[in-house]
Formats: sequence, structure tokens, C-alpha cells
Amino acid sequence: MSRKPKAKGTVALRAELMGLAMKIAAADVAYHQKDAPDVTDAEYDGWRRRYNEILAEHPDLAEAGSPAEKVGAAPAAGFRKWSHRVPMLSLDNAFGAEDFIEFEARIRRFLGLKDDSALQFVAEPKLDGLSLSITYENGELIAAATRGDGFEGELVTENIRTLKTVPQKLTGAAPARMEIRGEVLMTKADFLALNAAQEEAGDKIFANPRNAAAGSLRQLDAKITASRPLSFFAYAVGEASEEIADSHWHFLQRLDDWGFQVNPLRKQVAGGQEAEAFQTDIGLGRAELPYDIDGVVYKLDDVALQRRLGFVGRAPRWAIAWKFPAEQAVTILRGIGIQVGRTGALTPVAELDPVNVGGVLVSRATLHNEDEIARKDVRVGDTVTLQRAGDVIPQILGSIPEKRPADAMAWVPPETCPVCGSLALRPPGEVVRRCTGGLVCAAQQVERLIHFVSRGAFDIEGLGDKTVSEFFTDGLLKTPVDIFRLSEHEADIAKREGWGELSAGNLMRAIEARRTIPLARFIYGLGIRRIGETNAKLLARHYASFTHWRDEMLAARVVGSDSRLALGSILGIGPIVAEELVEFFAEDRNVAVLDELAAALTIEDAPQAGADTPLAGKTIVFTGGMDSMTRPEAKARAEALGARVTDSVSKNTDFVVAGADAGSKAKKAAALGLTVLDEAGWRDLAGLPPI
Repeated sequence: MSRKPKAKGTVALRAELMGLAMKIAAADVAYHQKDAPDVTDAEYDGWRRRYNEILAEHPDLAEAGSPAEKVGAAPAAGFRKWSHRVPMLSLDNAFGAEDFIEFEARIRRFLGLKDDSALQFVAEPKLDGLSLSITYENGELIAAATRGDGFEGELVTENIRTLKTVPQKLTGAAPARMEIRGEVLMTKADFLALNAAQEEAGDKIFANPRNAAAGSLRQLDAKITASRPLSFFAYAVGEASEEIADSHWHFLQRLDDWGFQVNPLRKQVAGGQEAEAFQTDIGLGRAELPYDIDGVVYKLDDVALQRRLGFVGRAPRWAIAWKFPAEQAVTILRGIGIQVGRTGALTPVAELDPVNVGGVLVSRATLHNEDEIARKDVRVGDTVTLQRAGDVIPQILGSIPEKRPADAMAWVPPETCPVCGSLALRPPGEVVRRCTGGLVCAAQQVERLIHFVSRGAFDIEGLGDKTVSEFFTDGLLKTPVDIFRLSEHEADIAKREGWGELSAGNLMRAIEARRTIPLARFIYGLGIRRIGETNAKLLARHYASFTHWRDEMLAARVVGSDSRLALGSILGIGPIVAEELVEFFAEDRNVAVLDELAAALTIEDAPQAGADTPLAGKTIVFTGGMDSMTRPEAKARAEALGARVTDSVSKNTDFVVAGADAGSKAKKAAALGLTVLDEAGWRDLAGLPPI
């Protein structure tokens, strides 16, 4: 009896984590792919902060595919794609001095440094623009690409050549090949002038300088980009054929020498007190800057320590963005609508009197779930407070009780789905109410098809939300495999309103181009609950091929099987995600759809990191402590070399690294006859110098 409250709490926390992951994934697409963010920076940062708070107290709930491991969104159609050799990742956030102190503490813990050891940082204003990576070979600019989803972006080389602040040829000696990264932005004055010209010409008005910069850069006609006043500030390096500098400060000096524009407000700071003072100074002068910033980025100065720290999920361990406070406004809540997602989640949406918040007109905002509505005591007719930071629709902080009208109505969650009429139930321990209609619910069917063709999945140009909905209603699409049968209806599609032979032919060619698909995109496209893009990439990397993944998932349906054990021990895949995979493969109709798709497609094997290393494709387990590095650093090193790091020893384990006080895992490894390495053996295998 005493265990029940604890179990219920764990389930609720897992559900909250998954809910946060889904909200953050949707916000990433809106911000990075569509340049049309629909939540505030503060709300977005709050979701990530809450996510990290839960994991800090309950690390056993960590799961791959979480927002902590994801950045950006897939590149939009219309430009050639460009694969980043070194991923363009994002940054974790700080919101005050305590967060920065904890950031320093995490660095020391990871590296095994003393609590009082000094750390030097470089502070740079956090520019609110569009992230870009520019590739140089022998000092010549050869390519420029947006961040996209961090792994693949949009090639905008000719557009970038029009920017005066981007050197076409570097001055002085430079590595044979390197990627210089930074931010494309538009100043406040140039933004106002552009909008005035747009308005006079009867063209689109941009919401803010970031959107104006993104829209100006993403022009298929480079002449339009050339006519727009854009600037580029350089601040980072991706791939480089040789080491550029031993510190970030010296790296910025080299950027300056090569002819790049580097932010003049950069400063070296030693620890939290100096960082806090710099943060205050920049905040006070923020309004006077010619461009928008939303915080300050702090990077550990020592490049050797940066390399040891590496990355976790979507962000480097050696840098953090300290964000400024949010803006607020007040308006009236006129109604609450419902959106139905592909997993049946019913999301309440606030319908607001339009209000200007920091230059953006806002009329809708998500209310997340019924618990949030109850906690904030928000009722239809209330005057509500909104919070905004950056160009986004804000979150509702709560109502203003003294302004509540007598006829204000409390919101009652729907008992049935507004689309199909099926029961809408809230599973025990979850915060989300769901439609029980499943595939009977047209909204879920359509949303799953929309997800299948979305940017991060099959990315089929021409099959937008509206088209998918129309084709579904008219009976052309019911399941994903029907997409690859649309050629049978090409003549009929060409006759539809708004179409024609050319557009119908273009759609068929776009579909045919996706008959060959990477394994990670295929897995993500299936729309399995809780399998986001990062989870899909993790599964693809671990299982390598579609056939292996399918066979292992089918075998994992058996409780206690080696396949079930292997699935649950993948580093980052928690039990709740493993259970979703097992449940998906337990449904015969899901397997039938999977096999239909596999018969119609060529599913490419996943590329393996560190393919030329002794650890490539090997499964490794760490147990016990080491003198030369912490266990997190060792795991990060192994993954960078292409290994699969798991937490459980089985007959499929290739290496067990047993440090001091190794315990039961080392004993099990010995009993199974596995290769057990001591610390010296591990360092030799990983290509590290002897202690």
C-alpha cells in the first residue's frame, strides 16, 4: 500500500516529461523551420527548465528523444539540402546567478575538478537572428547553409555572397578547410525602413528583425537578398582541418584577422560574479544597441577543456545562454477551443482579443492541458496576463481576479472528441486527455498522415496539411502506403481545383524521390508515440538497418527476452519509450503497414559514427570508477568513437570497462566470458594517451 503514491507520482512525472517533449518539438518546427514561432521564449525556456528539473531529481526517467537532445527543425523545401559535418547544436539556458553557478559546478563535476578550481569564460551578446554555417576551402568561400535541424540545413551560398560582412576570401593563413558559424541579422533601424518600404509597396510586413532577416536570406532569387540590409557576426567554428586556437578568445581574434565581423562587446569573465556583473551591464544598455539580443552567451575559454566536455543531447556542456526577463501584456480570453493531435491528445487553445506584445499582434495561445487551466484559474471572459520574450505568441500566466466579470465561465474539459465523437478520457497519472477513437478518428488519421510527410520524416514537397486533409476526405489517402500509390490518380489530381498537369507531375516526382529514405526518417515518420526525431536517430544508429530493427522489435515483445533487455538498456531509451515500441509492434495492423511500406521503399542503413575505429558498432558497458576521467566523460568518448553505450551486461556486450569497485556487472561479464578492460586497456582502445 505504501508504494502506490510513489508509483503514481513516477507515472505522472513520466507523462509530464513526454508532454513537455511534444510541446518543445512543435515549437522547434515553428521557430527554426517556419520562422513563425508560436510560443514565447520564456514559455519555451520554462518547458526546458521544468524538464531538466524533473530529470535532476529523477535521473532514471531520462529518455532519448527528449527535448534536451534536440535542436532546430528539418530544413524547409525550396533549397538544396546541406549536411553539416559537425552538427549545429543549440545552448542550454540560465535565468539567474544560481543557474550560472550550477553550470560551473556541472563542468567541474564532469571533469573531476576541485570545487574551488578557477574557470575562465568568454561572454558574447546573444544575437537574435538566423544561425548560419559558412564553409571555406583554401581561404575561399565555397558554401553557406542554415542550421535546419542541426544536422541538415538549406544551402544559401549565392545569397550569402551578397552580404558585405561575409568575406569571400580570407585574409592571411587559414586551415585548408573550415566551417565558420555565426548569426545573420538585421538592425532595428534597417528593419523599420524595410517594413516602411514593404508597406508602401503593398507587400508583406515582417513581425520583427529576426523574421525579416530570415525571410530576406531565404529568397530563391539572390537579388532580393542583395537588396536587403543584412549583417553577419561570426562567433564559432564547426569542422576544421587543423586546430585554430587554444582558447575561444584567441579564436575570436583570428576571426577578426580573417575579415569577419565579431561582436565588439565580447569580454573575458572569471566565474559567476563577473558574469553577473557583465549580464547587468549588457541588460542596462540593451535598448541602446542597434540590434536585438535576448541574453548573453558564456563559453568556457579553454578549447582543450571544451573538447573534453563535449556535448550532451542538443547542447555543449561548456557553454550556456543567460537569458533576459520576458515582456508582458494584458488582454481578454474570449473562448477556449480544442485541437486534436495524431496521438489523440486534446489540446485546449485560448482565443484572445488581439493584443500587441512587444510589436507582435497575438490572438491565440496554447493552454496546454486542463491541469494548467485549473492551476492558473483561467475562465472564459477573464482578463489575462500574457508573457512574451521575442517574436512569439505568449503564454498565459494567469487571470486578474479583480477584473473577472460576473458571467465568466469555468472551462469544462470535453467528454467526447470534437471530431469523431469518441470518448475523451484522461488516463490515470497523465496530464493529457485523449480521444479513444484511434484510427476511427479522422483527425488522428489526418494528423498521422501529415506527420508522415512532414519535414523531419519523409519531407514530401507538395503534400502540405491542406492537401493531405483534402486527399483524405476524398478517399485518395487512408494509410501512409497510399501516398506511394497516388500516381494511379495523377490524371484526376491534375483536374482538381488549383492543380494542373505540371503541379500534379511535380508531386509525383517528389513522392518518387522519397522511395529511398534514411532509416531514422522512416522510423520517425511512423508516428510512434514518444518517438521523436532524436529517438528515431538513436534507434537507427543502434540497430543500423531496417531489417535488424524490425526483427529485434518483434522479438522484444517477449518479456525477458534478450531483445527486450537490449532495447531497455540502450543509453537514453527509458522504459516508457521501450514500452511504446513494444506496444506498436504488438499490433498486427501496425506491422502490416510497416511491411507494406518496406516493400514499396528502399530504406537506407544508418551511417555509423567512428566507422574506422575499434569501437565502431561495438556495445560497451562502463562500471566502477576511473582515475583519469569521470564515467560521463568516458561514455561520451565511446559514443563519439561509434560505440553503443548501454547500462546492462548481456551476451551481446562486446566490452566491459571495469574501474575501481566494479561490482556485479564485472562479475557477470566474467561469467559470460566477455572482454573486460581495466582503465589502461580502455584508454588504449579509445586512442587516449597512457595515464
